[in-house]
Order: sequence, then structure tokens, then C-alpha cells
Amino acid sequence: MSHLVARFRAVLRVGTFLIGTLFGPGLAVFASDVPSNPEWIPSTEESIVIDGVVDEAAWDHAWSTELPVEVRPGENTPAPVRTQVLVTYSKTELYIAFRAFDDDPEAIRAHLSDRDQAWNDDWVGVVLDTFNDERRNYLLVVNPLGVQMDKIEAWPDGGAVWDGIWHSAAEIFDWGWSAEMKIPFSTLRFQRSDGPQTWGFDAIRGYPRSVFHRLGAFPRDRNNNCYLCQSIKIEGFEGVSPGKNLEIVPTLTAARYEERSSFPEGAVDLEDDDVQLGITARWGLTPNLTLAGTINPDFSQVEADARQLDINQTFALFFPEKRPFFMEGADFFETNLNVVYTRMMHDPAWGLKLTGKEGVNTIGAYVVEDDVTNLIIPGSQSSDVTSLDRSNTSTVLRYKRDIDDRFTLGALVTDRQGGDYYNRVAGVDGDFRLSDTDRIFAQFLVSDTRYSADVAEEFDQPDAAFDDWAVDLLYSHETRTWSFWGFFRDVGEGFRADLGFMPKVDFRHSEVGANYNWIGEEGDWYSQMVLIGMVNYVEDQAGHLLRNEAAVRFNYEGPLQSHAFVRPSRVREAFADQIFDLEEIFLHICLKPDRHSHAWINIIDGDRIDYTNVQAGERLNIDAGFWYRFGSHFRIEPHFTFENMDVDEARLYEARIGQLEASWQFNARAFVRAIVQHVEYDFNTALYSDDRDPEFEHLFTQLLFSYKVNPQTVFFLGYSDNSQGNQDYPLTQSDRTIFAKVGYAWVF
Repeated sequence: MSHLVARFRAVLRVGTFLIGTLFGPGLAVFASDVPSNPEWIPSTEESIVIDGVVDEAAWDHAWSTELPVEVRPGENTPAPVRTQVLVTYSKTELYIAFRAFDDDPEAIRAHLSDRDQAWNDDWVGVVLDTFNDERRNYLLVVNPLGVQMDKIEAWPDGGAVWDGIWHSAAEIFDWGWSAEMKIPFSTLRFQRSDGPQTWGFDAIRGYPRSVFHRLGAFPRDRNNNCYLCQSIKIEGFEGVSPGKNLEIVPTLTAARYEERSSFPEGAVDLEDDDVQLGITARWGLTPNLTLAGTINPDFSQVEADARQLDINQTFALFFPEKRPFFMEGADFFETNLNVVYTRMMHDPAWGLKLTGKEGVNTIGAYVVEDDVTNLIIPGSQSSDVTSLDRSNTSTVLRYKRDIDDRFTLGALVTDRQGGDYYNRVAGVDGDFRLSDTDRIFAQFLVSDTRYSADVAEEFDQPDAAFDDWAVDLLYSHETRTWSFWGFFRDVGEGFRADLGFMPKVDFRHSEVGANYNWIGEEGDWYSQMVLIGMVNYVEDQAGHLLRNEAAVRFNYEGPLQSHAFVRPSRVREAFADQIFDLEEIFLHICLKPDRHSHAWINIIDGDRIDYTNVQAGERLNIDAGFWYRFGSHFRIEPHFTFENMDVDEARLYEARIGQLEASWQFNARAFVRAIVQHVEYDFNTALYSDDRDPEFEHLFTQLLFSYKVNPQTVFFLGYSDNSQGNQDYPLTQSDRTIFAKVGYAWVF
């Protein structure tokens, strides 16, 4: 471990030197191009009713701008429709209004849907860089029926789901539609200042017709890799207050779980009947620093995970995080190496989190006591997963420091410990914007791990403490018409990030690639086309080939909101001491021909390794689906995945996964939804070296009623069950669950 500590200290010394140098007198060289005359936002003391009708007197004195340009797919071309934006504020709220004019109001795309699910409709939105750091912004969007969408964007490629508590309404007229937003300052994080503040600002409009037009408040320079550096600067907000900035959310959850005691012939008996009271509190210590705590929280996943094909896969599958406690400030913990993956924390008893930004310093920290220890045991060609019925304490510390709008340096520490097991990771990272077109990302990490004796024995891991390191480097050069990149990642055999998602270790990955863009003009048969080429080489730490790939991809966007790509590739892959030469083609097509529908299909055809029996085969994978809306309320979405694989002797397996989702949206707050997932696998067991059933069948159903006043004040009532079958017995119910959740947010 001493040699790794020495390396880590050396990196810290370099980072400290860079910070000291760049924070010295020469820092002015990189000073932001903040306009000397930002737009002044006037305040108001008049009341504004959020009803979607922009008729209050306060709007007559608000700051006003328009969205004069189409920024995508057009390149700063005149906007096809007129949009007016109004901004004002009181001591406790920010107010924003839109008038979205439309020559053909009958063509407006507007549907009732759950929160964050209306991106295919018409919409208007606002971008707020409240710290004016040109790195991170809030995005708040509303559709013509008042459905809210919001998230946090971290540039250039990061961000996180975010569920803020704010108010909105919209109304459709014969001239178009209008929308109003009221955003409490307690919902936002912003600079701590007694005087006026300067924010970065953009207003945007989604105008979907045959092409999805995106309109903006200012022209975008596509030769500049910093979007927020180009944003409008607005000034004001002197004396604004988030109030007490205290949010308390008690939750009551109840679940009755029944399971067939002896499958498949036993009775379905009560297995667990549980009622739990939890509480989560969030306190804004300052306008820019938030402390959150939770005791006996509800960490349930109300939404079912989409079923993923798990046949002939060698590495663990990734599922996105949806739990509110972990979603808050999640972008603070993002790095190129995925060493923080909160779904590894399965059943927390309590949690404490601190996030915020003070000047140029960003901090994030949390501690969670988890009653279950989930582990991914990584390798160079496959990974294993296990779950241990023992508790652990997980700690994550994150720090970043901005150096003007050019550079960001960061440090990250994770620690997970339970009994005689521990895993610790520490490292530094940096984002270096060398110019408007050139950027470097770098990260260096070391880990120290000790598995418990039973885990070490079962998964053939070291029976004593072990350590290793990982490094990640990415260089990109981006211009309006072309770009290229170089990438290198080196992860040692003994590197572990047990609080992250890194199922692959013991490899070195080198890659170079380039692409060229064609941007269409009005009247062209395409909106955009991109030609991409790349080649990579992956080897293990001993220098043995793991994978060598060369691929070309051609992207197309055009009328009917169509998008397609074709990607042929040639791969040389090593597995289990054999080398295979593989060729494959990937085709994707999707389109949205009208306001009510969207259809897509993915086809992958070509060579693939049969990892179970270590032989070459030919695989066909088809993934297709569509959704259709009947009016504003009813939506159906069937989705089907099919895969088969042939080897020299015969058909090896065939897999079919079908899912049907149907929902009725009563209004912007309430819906009822039914999901049916059916899985069917057929194996030619004569061609398998392991012992498996020739048939496997699984059926999952879920019925859910949801009512949301806001993201935290909610009521859920649902039912779900699972059935299984094989060659010996038909589909038989194995378990069923009835669950309910009530949460209420008190905001002070």
C-alpha cells in the first residue's frame, strides 16, 4: 500500500501546485467574459396568481426578452414562431412567464402525463446558472397542460435527475399558449450575497412538428465547448431569502408480502406484514449549503425496473437510481470512473447528507448505515454479484474547486466498512478546458480492500488486505463540423470500488476516434448527419488481448422527427484463452410521425461468443416498441425484445421479453398504470456444458395508483406479483405484494 500512498501524495502535490499557481496573480488571464452590462431584473411586491394566464399588472414591469433563434437543428436561424419571456421576483420567489405564439394552435402537442414525462410535447423552459460558475444549471420546463419537468445539468456531459418543489400552470388560446412559473428561492441554491447577484440565464422552447425545433434566447457558437459561458447574464435578487429553508417529509409505508412456501405446489402464505414510519428533513444552512437527514427512510423503488436481457452476459447489469434521498445533489458525486453508484446501498436504516457550494468550492458528503451489503466481484472478463445479510456503514466525501471558467480540480473519498470487511477509495480528478475547442478530463484513484473470509473463499479473492489503482484520461477536440478524441483507462486487477459500479477491472483501454457533422438547411432532406469512426484496443495488466474493435457509425436525422444510425464493426475478442474474430452490424430507426405516436426498432446481427460454452456463434437481437396516446389521457406502450443464437451444431437458445404498459392520466397530479412483463427462454440443453432447465418463463404484473401534489407530497397504492414456470410446470404465482405509501412535505 505504501507505494500507492506515495503516488497519491505525489498527485496531491501536483494538484496543490496547480491550484496555487492558477489562483495567484496570473489568474486574471483566465477571467470570465462576464458582460459589463448584465440585464437588470426588477422586483415586484404585487401578487401573481399562477394560473397560466399572464394578465397580472406585475408582468407589465417585468424584464422581457424573446427567443429569436433556432439553435437546433437549425444553426442560429430565425425562429419559426415568436416566444416572449418575462422575469421578475419577490423577496421569496422567482416568477417567469412565457407567451408561446403559434400560427396553428391545433398542431400544439400537449398531453397529460406524469412529472418529467412530457419531453415529446411542446414546452417552454428556463436555464438558471445561479452561481454563475458556467458549469452547472437548473432546468425547469412546463408543457401546455402544466406538466412539470426539471433536472440539473452539469456541463459538458453530466447532470442528475432533480425533483424541485415549484409551481406552474399553462393555458392554450387561439393565438398559441402561455405558461407561468413560481419558483421559491428555498428550492434553489444560489450565491450567499447581501448585494445584487449575477446569474447565467437562457430561455428555451421545444417546438415539435415534422422536425423538433429548439429555440433559444441567444445564438449558440458551435465552435465553443462551453454553453453556459455564452449565456445571458442577468442581475438583481438583492436581499432575496429562502425563508427558514426547512423541509420535513414524514412518510408512512405499508406492505403485505405473500410467498408460496413450497414452490410450485405449496400455498401462498403471509411472509411479511410491515408498516413503517420514516422521516426525512432538509435544512438550508445557507442559501448555498444544504443538510439532509433521514431516519428509517422509505427507499422503495415504486417504479418497476425495465427488464433487461440477461442471457449470455458476463458482467453485472446497470439500473438507474430513482430514490429521492440519493437523487438530491447526485451530480456533485459524478466522475468519469463510476465509483459512486448509490443503488449499491440497498436497505439503509438512516442517512445524513451535506451538499452545496461556497464561492469556488463545491462540497458533497453523506454517511449511510445500510442493513444489507451488496457486492460486485469484478474481473477482466466477467463479474459476480452477491448480497450479504450484514450491515455496513458507507461514507462518501467529495470536494471540487473551480479555477475560473477553465479548470476544475476535485478530490473524492469513499469508505465502506462492516465487521471484518472494508473497501476504501481515494483520488483526485480534473476538468481542464484548454480552449473553446479542447478539453482534458483526468482522474486517478487508489483503493484498499479486505473481504470477509467467507467471501474471499467463495469468490477466490485474496484472504488478506490488497490494494491497486485506476487512472482515466480523456482528450476531446470539438468544432462545429468535426471533432476527435483520445481515451485511455487503466484499472488494476486489485482495484475495487464497492460503492460504485465498476464490474470490470484488470484492463488497459486505449481508444481514438473522430466524427464529421453535416448540418442541414431549410428545405434539405436531412436535419443533421454525422459520420463517426473509432478504433480501440483493450488488454489485461499482463499484456494479453481482451478486445480490439474498429467501428464506423453513420447517424441521420430528418423529417417526421426521424432518427437512424447504422454501425458496422469488426472485433477481435479473447475469452477463456481463445481468440475470436467477430463481425456485427447494428441498425437503429425511430420516428414520431404525429403528435400521438413514437416507434423504434433496434436490430443487431452478427457474430458473438457463446460465453457459457466458449465457442463462436451467430446472434440476432431485435428490440422494438412504440407508444401511442389516445387523446390527452390514455397511453399505451408495448415493448418487445427477441434474441436467438446459433452455433455450428444448431440453435443454442431463444429469448423473448415482452412488456405492455398502459396508463390513464387523470390530470397533471394523478394517474393509474398497469405493467405486464413476460419473459420466456428456451435452451438447447444438449449443447450446454452446465446443468440448466430447457425452458424458463416469468410473468410480472403491477398495478399502481399515484397522486403527487409535488415530488414529496405523494400517495401511492399498488399491487404486484410474480409467476414462474418451466418445462415441468406452467406459469405459477410465486409471490404477491400489496403496498402503499403516504408522504407529506412541510416546507417552512
